[in-house]
Amino acid sequence: MGAVGRGSAIMVALVLCFMVVEMADAATYTVGDAAGWTFNTVGWPRGKRFRAGDTLVFSYNPRAHNVVAVNRGGYDSCRTPRGAKVYRSGKDQIRLVRGQNYFICNFPGHCESGMKIAVNAA
Repeated sequence: MGAVGRGSAIMVALVLCFMVVEMADAATYTVGDAAGWTFNTVGWPRGKRFRAGDTLVFSYNPRAHNVVAVNRGGYDSCRTPRGAKVYRSGKDQIRLVRGQNYFICNFPGHCESGMKIAVNAA
């Protein structure tokens, strides 16, 4: 292998190492703690520090609830924007992106009853 080939291989190895280290730092949070994803979880993120790459685990009865990733407008209005991702498994794992992340339950009346969270990931 020539000098250029070795240099490229070293660069790829370094990039992979940084990716693994960053992923190893990622935390996993259960939304709503022991109660899970339910009513009045709107305040659950308060006091927690989230980072891009952290995972939120939404645990709920899929016959009674869901999780919808929405934008700020959907969060504020409790309405599902066209094209929003809807999760229905009852044990959804969602990786946070940098910036604001908004989630609601779009079953009738649930979001309005506090079944929504806004998470800012650094």
